[in-house]
Amino acid sequence: MDVRKYYAFHRGESCGALSRVYVGTCRERMQKVIRHFEAVDPQMAELARKHKLKPSRRPTENRFEYLVLTILYQQLSTKAAATIARRFRALYKTKEFPKPAQILKTPDETLRGVGISWSKIKYIKDLAEKVQKKEVELEEIEELEDEAVIAELIKVKGIGRWTAEMFLMSALGRPDIFSLGDLGLKTAIKKLYGYKQLPSDRTILRHSRLWSPHRTTAARLLWASLDNE
Repeated sequence: MDVRKYYAFHRGESCGALSRVYVGTCRERMQKVIRHFEAVDPQMAELARKHKLKPSRRPTENRFEYLVLTILYQQLSTKAAATIARRFRALYKTKEFPKPAQILKTPDETLRGVGISWSKIKYIKDLAEKVQKKEVELEEIEELEDEAVIAELIKVKGIGRWTAEMFLMSALGRPDIFSLGDLGLKTAIKKLYGYKQLPSDRTILRHSRLWSPHRTTAARLLWASLDNE
């Protein structure tokens, strides 16, 4: 289970979050996206008409929490990850998500005791240390361009390009992100365009360039097409 599903990334765009990019209601914005797809890619336009994307939760204000949960949810089932996340939160006996300093003070054995693997403990503490030392500036990361955000996040152990791209889509609400490394997207493109095997990165780039500047919506539609099989 990946954290994309935990945050319902592929359910649609947040109206409030993208107000700086689009004007009007969510419905009006979606109609604008569909018109773009109709002009450049009729198959994607049909997918947009078929799958009614629901508004997703707004990009999170607590980006540190988002990234910690991203790490916790890696390679786990929904149920297992949710249980571990709940036990992790309970360690701190507060309604607020623990601060980096609190996590750094928590013994590794205590974290292991709630089900977090040794490798993930290492990743979470590396994230906490880099955020605390301002080696990763989550407070100001929204001001960076997409590739600069990715470069900032992959400084952290356990965070790769895919995770950074999901962060751009959901935590920052960027409207024009597409992940070449996402197997689900490759599978959905194979299905939509009738390829006999998974498309190459070059083929995916050729498609995704047509969808710009709405590639995040295209990605969510492709995920939705798999969910509704």
